[in-house]
Parts: sequence; C-alpha cells; structure tokens
Amino acid sequence: MQTKIQELRKERKITQSELADAVNVTRQTIISLENGRYNASLILAHKIAQFFGVTIEDIFIFNEEEENL
Repeated sequence: MQTKIQELRKERKITQSELADAVNVTRQTIISLENGRYNASLILAHKIAQFFGVTIEDIFIFNEEEENL
C-alpha cells in the first residue's frame, strides 16, 4: 500500500524517529510504512492521521489490485 507519510513528514520537518515516538511505534515501522512493505493497522493509521491532522484516506492510498493479491 502506498502512503503519503514521507511527504507529510518532510513537509513538517519531522524525523522518522519523532513520528515513531509520537504514534508509539519503532522507527523501523515508519520506514516499512514509507516503503510500502508494511500495512498499518486501523489503530496505527488513525494515530498517524490524527498526528498530521488529516484523514486516513489522505495518507493511505488504497489500491484494489493489491488487495486482491
């Protein structure tokens, strides 16, 4: 799943570690999310969206083709 986490994080000059601390995950989790290797749980997606003050849909780009794999 593609995300806009890295884009939002860089716009706000936030490090991966700072975001990880804010949403209570490891930096590695943020790296994996940004690289599309990990899909966030609904709770984590909500925390990230709240942190940036946007909707989940603004951050996580759902692709139906990937879901069917």
